[in-house]
Amino acid sequence: MDKFNFPPNFLASLSGEPGFDAENFINTHEFSETPTSIRINPFKKSAIKTCEQVPWCPEGYYLATRPSFTFDPLFHAGAYYVQEASSMFISHILKNIKPDGEPVKILDLCAAPGGKSTLINSVMQPDDLLVANEIIKTRVPVLADNLSRWGTANVIVTNNDPKDFTRLKGFFDIILVDAPCSGSGMFRKDPAAMDEWSEANVTLCHQRQERILADIYPCLKEGGHLIYSTCSYSHQENEDILDWLCESFEFESLPIPIYKEWGIVETQSEKQQAWGYRFYPGKVKGEGLFAACLKKTGTQEMMGGFKNKEQQKVVMKELDQVKEYITEPADFYYFKVNDDWMAINRNHIESLNILSRNLYIKKSGVRIGKLAGKDLVPDHEMALSVIINKDAVLQTELDKDQAIQYLRRDNISINPTDKGWSLMNFENHALGWAKLLPNRINNYYPKEIRIFSQQP
Repeated sequence: MDKFNFPPNFLASLSGEPGFDAENFINTHEFSETPTSIRINPFKKSAIKTCEQVPWCPEGYYLATRPSFTFDPLFHAGAYYVQEASSMFISHILKNIKPDGEPVKILDLCAAPGGKSTLINSVMQPDDLLVANEIIKTRVPVLADNLSRWGTANVIVTNNDPKDFTRLKGFFDIILVDAPCSGSGMFRKDPAAMDEWSEANVTLCHQRQERILADIYPCLKEGGHLIYSTCSYSHQENEDILDWLCESFEFESLPIPIYKEWGIVETQSEKQQAWGYRFYPGKVKGEGLFAACLKKTGTQEMMGGFKNKEQQKVVMKELDQVKEYITEPADFYYFKVNDDWMAINRNHIESLNILSRNLYIKKSGVRIGKLAGKDLVPDHEMALSVIINKDAVLQTELDKDQAIQYLRRDNISINPTDKGWSLMNFENHALGWAKLLPNRINNYYPKEIRIFSQQP
């Protein structure tokens, strides 16, 4: 027990938890390595070498060894996301509750750094809308960056407290609350988390979870679904929360189909018999997780109708210039934020207007760039997007060494024959922009996300 000096009373607190096997749990933490898993971006197909598939997520794969993701250009291109395997179960829940052919609006309330947001986005259609919210302002940029890498235009990133969503009555069809918790499910992956665990902190987290859930209840429509998850093993933060939700609000619990060989422990809460799903390292190839899904049965007052904002008066010549860079340009609504042109799926205009009246928006759709006379100064978001018309721009293919040079914002060792703005690609996946000039190349990779570390 030298490696894992569990906090006082921690193991005793789990002794009665459903499916808890103390010997297996301790041995797994002592002697088993944390598995490395990634999730493939379905919108950016690539020849990534993978190993065993994550059972509950078709796009999820375990890797035999952990590479240096920082020095893999495909990671920076958004071809995949490095994500803990257990948390990918959220996509399995979504696939079981999301209606076929009916557009939905989904809220990921506690979204940074963006793992579950990109997971949700992967099972969405263009007509669906994802609002990815992060409460802590300093964590918003990494959330926006990860969603920009994922590349779709049906995403809005916000920076708001849960109580701000109260006024969006009945707006969302599905809400994911991956709640702040005591973090015991991450002990193997992050042993430092043990220093923060205490029974008092578990109680504090339980109270915070209740406040968050009460705040967002009004913005879930009647018949809508709430997905609740934590990375905690404590019944106070899991099954007790389900009982509280069913007793305090009008929810019914939904069982989610699973297979026995997955190793997931199906539980039911003590009072309301609400279904939950526990992930224990040693029983699953992943870290600790609890997840559950509930359906809102009570009636819900809906938001009043809003008139759409008066459409911007845009110069059609400018708009035509912008549309040249977009695949299927008629599918999108174009608008400006300051001097930047933006594009979002056309059927989200009303939602964008409603959200902009009620929330603090940090990113909406895809930022295309600025017009400077007859030229477009393209934005990094457009380079990584899946809506860009690659036939309308120059493209420069880089080998791995050149790609790393580019991602560092170093000088790139190539001799271009063309001039102008060029997508810099690795294995046909865009990394960003550079401007090709007769005697040099100007590297426009964003300096705030460039590679700083030294290659191992």
